Amino acid sequence: MQPCSFCALVAGDRPGAWVAWSESAVAFLDHRPLFKGHTLVVPRAHVETLADLPPGQIEPFFSLVRDLSRAVVTGLGAQGSFVAMNNTVSQSVPHLHAHVVPRTKGDGLRGFFWPRVRYEEGEMAEYASRVRAASGDHGRHQGQ
Repeated sequence: MQPCSFCALVAGDRPGAWVAWSESAVAFLDHRPLFKGHTLVVPRAHVETLADLPPGQIEPFFSLVRDLSRAVVTGLGAQGSFVAMNNTVSQSVPHLHAHVVPRTKGDGLRGFFWPRVRYEEGEMAEYASRVRAASGDHGRHQGQ
């Protein structure tokens, strides 16, 4: 079994552009975003699919997803957000994660054929900071 890259992020063994964190979940920018500000929300504990998420973790996990769906709009000037989750099929990392993507009309996102963009040098930290500031108080990540 290969080590889980999201567990490594949560443990602080890999760097991430942190956006928000709670006792049970964390959020960071996707390193291959659909659009700049594309955020991933993951439970701190290793859980592979939504069906595996313990009942007591559902509300805190989706509260963070909900809060970030607003934060990408407020913090990035988007017109709306797209929230998605794959379970097993098309799940690039086998650790439950919700995608929270800022959207604007005419942004080119069509169905499931998603273009990818790249961050310029230093942009990832800026986008993380903007979404973090708009997400309200979700505590502080280790070392932040």
